[in-house]
Amino acid sequence: MLALAAGVVCHPSARAGNQKEEALADSVRVALSSAIRDARPPRPTFSNERDRLHYDAWLAQMSERLRRKLPDEQTRSEFLATAWYESRRAGLDPGMVLGLIQVESAYRKYAVSMVGARGYMQVMPFWTNIVGDRNRSALFNMQANLRYGCSILRMYLDMENGNTYLALGRYNGSRGRPEYPNAVLSAWSHWKYTSPL
Repeated sequence: MLALAAGVVCHPSARAGNQKEEALADSVRVALSSAIRDARPPRPTFSNERDRLHYDAWLAQMSERLRRKLPDEQTRSEFLATAWYESRRAGLDPGMVLGLIQVESAYRKYAVSMVGARGYMQVMPFWTNIVGDRNRSALFNMQANLRYGCSILRMYLDMENGNTYLALGRYNGSRGRPEYPNAVLSAWSHWKYTSPL
């Protein structure tokens, strides 16, 4: 129990900024809320064998890269499958999401930043009031955290007309400042999939 408490306390490498609670159009709030509520488990589906083989190769490559951060094979496999699923579901590059997680929490499930952001993607608890069911502890659930984070990042990309740099700054609460977007873009380069073919 003491180890769990130690893992939840603020940690200097949790880099979440102070995400802003913004006024959202009703249509955006409803879309985000329905995206968060969809509790289907991550089950990748593929329209053809080529896509399935591509996913299997991606999973093997990312698993090798993530081995040092998540040494348990089952945990790592479940994490990567969920990150891929939630990224694709939100229309995001899984490599960018993995880079963001590296910068935000260093792959620590129970990370809490100085401003109170939680979990892998350092989601601010106020989001559970705006689009969720007010269950802040759900932000320590792997799938819920990745679903919130990916949905919020997708919303910011849409708000910024696809400008990744500005959307990342908005995600971190540091829009217009270069440090955070540059850190995520640099980390993203490590998580880009290189096809073996």
